[in-house]
Amino acid sequence: MLLIHCPWCGDRDETEFHYGGQAHVDYPDSPADVDDAAWAEYLFVRDNPRGLFHERWTHSAGCRRWFNVVRDTATNEMHPEMPGKVAP
Repeated sequence: MLLIHCPWCGDRDETEFHYGGQAHVDYPDSPADVDDAAWAEYLFVRDNPRGLFHERWTHSAGCRRWFNVVRDTATNEMHPEMPGKVAP
């Protein structure tokens, strides 16, 4: 079981949260001009690193706010995301 730190509510059990996927995924500049292969890649293809990974979470059973964290995928240790530091 993960203990997730909500920036607004503090530490809570993971059952109060929903995973929102990889953070910092840029929306296409002109979605109408993107072909099906590029659109599918935008929707479904994400990084899957071993180590630090930037993620989006929502506190769905609490304040309902979205926030980013950095999770170590090898240990599940979670860290607050630092402004200006984005995954490569």
